This record gives sequence, C-alpha cells and structure tokens, in this order.
Amino acid sequence: MDIDFSKADQINSWPFQEARLIKKKISKKPAKGYVLFQTGFGASGLPHIGTFGEVSRTQMVINIFNKISDIPTKLIVFSDDYDALRKVPENLPNQDMLKNNLGKPVSSIPDPFEEFESFAESVNNRLKNFLDSFGIKYELKSATKLYKSGFFDKYLLEVLKKYKKINDIVLPTIGSERRATYSPILPISQKTGKVLQVPIKIEDEEKGEISFTDENGENCKTTVLKGNCKLQWKVDWALRWNALDVDYELYGKDLVDSIRSTTQICKLLGKSPPLGFNYELFLDEKGEKISKKRGNGMAVEEWLKYAPSESLMLFMYYTPKKTKRLYFDVIPKHVDEYLRYLRQFENQNDLEKLNNPLIHIHNNKIPKAEIEISFSLILNLVSACQSDDKNIIWNYIKEYMPDIKPSDNPYTDQLVEFSIQYYKDFVEPNKKYKQPTDEEKKILQELVKFLKKCKPEITSEEIQSEIYEIGKKHKYELKDWFLFLYEILLGQKNGPRLGTFILLLSIKETIKLIEDSFSR
Repeated sequence: MDIDFSKADQINSWPFQEARLIKKKISKKPAKGYVLFQTGFGASGLPHIGTFGEVSRTQMVINIFNKISDIPTKLIVFSDDYDALRKVPENLPNQDMLKNNLGKPVSSIPDPFEEFESFAESVNNRLKNFLDSFGIKYELKSATKLYKSGFFDKYLLEVLKKYKKINDIVLPTIGSERRATYSPILPISQKTGKVLQVPIKIEDEEKGEISFTDENGENCKTTVLKGNCKLQWKVDWALRWNALDVDYELYGKDLVDSIRSTTQICKLLGKSPPLGFNYELFLDEKGEKISKKRGNGMAVEEWLKYAPSESLMLFMYYTPKKTKRLYFDVIPKHVDEYLRYLRQFENQNDLEKLNNPLIHIHNNKIPKAEIEISFSLILNLVSACQSDDKNIIWNYIKEYMPDIKPSDNPYTDQLVEFSIQYYKDFVEPNKKYKQPTDEEKKILQELVKFLKKCKPEITSEEIQSEIYEIGKKHKYELKDWFLFLYEILLGQKNGPRLGTFILLLSIKETIKLIEDSFSR
C-alpha cells in the first residue's frame, strides 16, 4: 500500500524530525555519492537488544530520509573487534580460556562457543543473523580488517602529527591516575599480542614509528601502521568519522560528554563531525543499565522466542529519549500495541498513516490485519486452559469465532504458539490460585447463578456489566474485585477484560473454574 509522503513536513515523530535535519544539512549529493549512516557496537560480548536497537532506529531514520530526499544512502554497522577484552562477560562459556586472553583484541581470541575462528567472528555473525532476519540493509565493517589493511594509516599518521593537541583535549576529561599513563595510541605487543595502555614516544612522525616500554619493562619499537597499534576509543571514534566520512550516527546518552572530546578531535583531524542523535539506555528487571560485560541484557532471540519481530521494532520506536525497562514482562503489551496500530491503519487517512508507527516498522509495506483478538487475551486463555496443545486453544477461539481457522490466520496462529511458550516460561511458574473464604464463595455463587442463566446470544458487554454490578453490590472497590476474580480464575494478579474472556473460554468452562475454586 503506497503512502503519500507529501505531508511529511507536518509529522513530528522523531524519525521524521531527524530525516529533515539531515536533509537540511545535506541538500545535494556528497562527493562520495551517498549519505553515510553509521552505527557501532563493541564485540567484547554477545549483542543484546540495545545493540539491535541502535541499528533498527538508524534504519527508521534512513527509511524516512529516503522518502523525502533523492540522495542515495548507505548504512555501515561498525564492529569494534580490535578492542581489547578487558573483562569476561558472565554469560559466556569457557570462562577460564577467556580470562587467559584478557588484554588481547577480541579478534585474536578463540571463540568461546567453538563455532568460529575467533570470538569477534562469533559475535559479528550473531549480530549479522539478527539484522538479516529483520531485513535491514547494511555493510558490516570490521575494525580489525581496517586497521590491518592499512585503511586507517593515513589518519593514524595525522594522529601522530596532532598528538599533543589531542592530549590537550582528552587529558582534562580523565582522572589523574589514568592521565599519568594515557596515550591516544595503544601499541599491540609483538610478544603477547595484548593491547598495551602505556605511554609512547614518537620516533619518526612521517614514518609512523614509535617506542614504548612494554609490560615486562623492555624497550620496544614499532610502527602505528598496518594494525601494529590501535587508538583509544574517543580518538578511534573521531578517526572513523574522518576515514569513512560519516554523516549521521546515533549514540547512547552515556556518551554525550564523550561526544564533546570526540567532536574536537574530529575537527582537529580535518573534518566536520556527523549529525547525531542520543538515546536513553535500557534498564534490566532490577532497574540497572544493561551491559555486554555484565551479560544482564536481553538477547534479540530471547524476545523473538515469545513474540513476533514487529513487537520488538515497536519497542525500539517508542520514546528513544526516555529510559525504558527492558524485561520479558513488557512483551505482551507491545504485541497488543502493534496489533492495535495494524487494525487502525487501513481506515486512516494519509496524515494519520504517516503518524502510525507501522510505517517505520514495515517501511511502508503494511500487511493486512487478521482477526480481532489480542495477544493478552490468547495468553490468558492459555493460562485458564493450562494447556500447551495449540489445537485446544484454537477450539476455544473457533467456538468464539466460528468462521475462522488457523490456515486463514497464520499470524494469529503464530501468536497462539508464542502465548503457549510465554505461559510455560513466565506465567505458569508464578501461578497462585486464591482459596476463597466461605463469604467469598457465596459471592462467587451469585456470579455462577448469573452465568448459568445467560442466553447463547449474550454479549461480552452484558457479562462485563453484570460482573461490575455484583462487585458493587458487595462493596468492593472495582480494582480489588477484579483482582479477586483474576486470582480465582487464572491464579494471577492481572488479566483480560472478563466479559470477552468468558465468552472466549465459554461460560461452561468459566463456571467450572469458579466451582473448582470451592474445593481448593
């Protein structure tokens, strides 16, 4: 379905705002022939959703820019796989092997999973698989290859020439202890292969020759060229902007202060820094920042075990400037939000469609919505049935919607499978059914009496209304009344709109659930 972008200037969602900023700065095709977008990730740990988020958000900006500009675009995903492994992530196998290789570039360390030639190759391939599965178009750049091939040599010589001025920029931003041994250039030990954080002396600026004292106290000479050294990360970042001629890059809020130094170094090396967009960080279930080194982040494949990829893209689209908790319990909400936007889309006008997040998720190729049933409702149906048999769940759905079948609704069928998996891993282990008191049993009997009198044509609204009335009659706060019913019917503290749920499960089965609670 084609969408009219003629009113794009009226849309204030963040990808539109960013795309307009880029168009304003780059109004004609650059000499390199395209606008270059870059995103980077550290290869010293498994890629988590934060890594994917940076790439996917960048792609959202690219998609809109491509609609409002005729200048070609290119996305580079840059792997910092020449960085030293400073700490072993807790979520990796072969811990002892990794500890024995601390200090070496991750591209020189064996793969702890024993699948690829190096740790870096393993991590790079895992990220590529994620990005490919989402249809993102990009080119992966390896820091190791660019250093060792000599691609950066020209700029490394420039760093030597500007060595003192770079130090003048960086040194005031770091602590006194680190300042004593800081050098923008980190030599690679020819004996141990480790990245050395030691002071250097420039021997020949033109040839790129330096000297230093290694970790064993020996005087050594080397060249900064052909991968014999790497740069400290702020200088490395600026070098990359220059060498690749980057036009736009997203970065986490934790790097905002560092951007100032990196920008100065970038200008010092001869080019203007790219436009940037800083996003807030994700927090784990405890409210702590997710980190590759700590291994407390959620992997992309973990989200995709329980929900479609579109829900993850929607999570990434929402409020990038706001800190968000990233844990499994946010998944159902985002699946249902996606379904809501999908059902709205077909009947929206062009302006409303441009404001619909789906254009960023599907790059304007919006699929047709299927049956109107939410993921949360299916999940609660699975919870009530306590069944991992997909056919049983579909039997209930078909009783509620007689004319539908799984083969005609593949997306809904997939949601049923996801619901079963989510229930088994997160809902079932935490189920705790309430044991009603004698007084509460009398109230539940009123509900049973009503349900037994219901005619086949009764609506969900009529059931919902009567449930309200019974709760009010017995002086319940509505919130407490529904909490009580959820604990009786589902063994949970939250649940679906009960009128709809009862019809989906069937009145007969609902009565059985209530009466079963009497004998607990």
